[in-house]
Amino acid sequence: MTVTLYHNPKCSTSRKALELLQDKGLSPQVIEYLKTGWDAATLDRLAASTGKGLGGMLRMREEEAKALVAAGASDDEIRAAMIANPVLVERPIVETAKGARVGRPLETVLEVL
Repeated sequence: MTVTLYHNPKCSTSRKALELLQDKGLSPQVIEYLKTGWDAATLDRLAASTGKGLGGMLRMREEEAKALVAAGASDDEIRAAMIANPVLVERPIVETAKGARVGRPLETVLEVL
């Protein structure tokens, strides 16, 4: 099974997701999105695959994310903000052929394994 983990190594939940995948015998492709950044196609694919849409992937602990929601930002505005500031995307995200899940709570990633 091919597994991709969109990962922030400074985040304890993201580290726990990596550990969970490894405990399941999986060797995920790890993408440190704060280093690589995001592109529109990947964000749109993940938004559709999670079923949450772009707004549902916003990291609401970030003031900029709260401001986007409060302003009623469009998907185009949210996508542009996520590309400009990758930390706005909630983490971790696990993607497989079965779909993608934001790992909050962590157990949701089991749905796509």
